[in-house]
Amino acid sequence: MTTTLKTALIQQNKSTDLDKNFSDSLNAIRQAADAGARLIVLQELHRSLYFCQQQDVDAFDLAESIPGPSTDALGELAKSLNVVIVASIFEKRAAGLYHNTAVVLDSDGSIAGKYRKMHIPDDPGFYEKFYFTPGDMGFTPIKTSVGKLGVLVCWDQWFPEAARLMALAGAEVLIYPTAIGWDPRDDDAEQRRQLDAWVISQRAHAVANGVPVLSCNRVGHEADPGPSGEIHKAGPGIDFWGHSFIAGPQGEFLAVASEDKEEILYADVDLNHGENVRRIWPFMRDRRIDHYQDLLKIYRDD
Repeated sequence: MTTTLKTALIQQNKSTDLDKNFSDSLNAIRQAADAGARLIVLQELHRSLYFCQQQDVDAFDLAESIPGPSTDALGELAKSLNVVIVASIFEKRAAGLYHNTAVVLDSDGSIAGKYRKMHIPDDPGFYEKFYFTPGDMGFTPIKTSVGKLGVLVCWDQWFPEAARLMALAGAEVLIYPTAIGWDPRDDDAEQRRQLDAWVISQRAHAVANGVPVLSCNRVGHEADPGPSGEIHKAGPGIDFWGHSFIAGPQGEFLAVASEDKEEILYADVDLNHGENVRRIWPFMRDRRIDHYQDLLKIYRDD
């Protein structure tokens, strides 16, 4: 029996106009639903520009509670369209406590669950540790009307441990809302290496775990807003490289977006195909968990 799920990734360019950004996302969700998609994924921090290029306390004003205005609107839309939506929210948990959170709105409009980003980067242009407390919810798939979703966020996509733990907990698909791009000063060869590494890493998660992978990135140039209190000098900005993609459980491309255009990417995902793949490539069976204790160490010094 084939269980085919039509999925959609919404790859967008953002601006300083928060209302327009959110309206554009809602309109794109409607368009995807009209095209038959039942699982629709938005990119990381889709409501605003990627504000983490600088450390600016005023950016905390962008955060909101969950439930809150965004999840209320998205929940209503999910119910009216009978779709499942994965949305990225800058979550205000309490005063001075914030998370980079992915929320799943089920087709009945309810919040099926959420995932707080566990791995938080801190690099030039990506000062996320200033804004986000690491997640405390672990790696637990979210049960929805379309299946069990292993939702992770951006920097998580480089860590095989996160993908494996989601798969071990029964995730039928891995989903990565993302904001990643090039430093415009890097030459073409370096840019290609970075993009290839990003794609290879996530396709490898599909292969190693026998599940489809959905990776939804933003696109377009976003200027560095400049220093706040002279903490960091203004950089060249980020060229978000798009290339959102949907891969099957053997890492095969089902759909790939452009690197410079807004678009809605569609693919039909066979959720049963992963079981067939696991039967011929039984990685789960052959794991030697009795010899993996050193994975709990930061590094082996011997």
